[in-house]
Amino acid sequence: MKTRRACLAAALLTTALALTGCGDTDSGAGSVPEGWGTLKTKGVDVSYPKGYAEQSAAERGKHNAAAAVRTEGGKKVSVITVQLAFTEANSAEQAAIAAEAGIQMGADVKGQKDVDLAGADEAKRIDFSFKATGEDGGPARGTPVDGVILAGLDPDDTPFAIRVDAQQGALPDGDLDRIIDSVEVH
Repeated sequence: MKTRRACLAAALLTTALALTGCGDTDSGAGSVPEGWGTLKTKGVDVSYPKGYAEQSAAERGKHNAAAAVRTEGGKKVSVITVQLAFTEANSAEQAAIAAEAGIQMGADVKGQKDVDLAGADEAKRIDFSFKATGEDGGPARGTPVDGVILAGLDPDDTPFAIRVDAQQGALPDGDLDRIIDSVEVH
């Protein structure tokens, strides 16, 4: 009888641990590194590293639902923006195509691939690079800039695009990965 109770208790404990996700820290939501800020919008949230400053509605472009900027020596070296409902789209593929249309002429678009974003059924990632124009307080003309766009649809089927542009060397790959991992679509 004691053996049966011990086995039952062990089975219940194992089941409880499995259901609570013991040992698995992925809660299904975007993970935010300690000390980072978060751009919160109606459909998506994305976090940014220390050193960025969130822009007010008056400071950011009129098509951006949220934006954060990092400056060095008075020049923008990295910008993170969120756009919502920026196009008519029925899929992540269509949202990505529309977002790609906003990339600077002459940019080197490296293509698009699937990306897992917390809360999104499907999302696309577009990697690209371009030379800075030297305008709008950005890097000097001709400075290489790397960019990434994450595009998809939120649960209400509203298209979103998160864009990260950074002067080459200004954003470590690890931080870019953490920015992408922080995205939560809701």
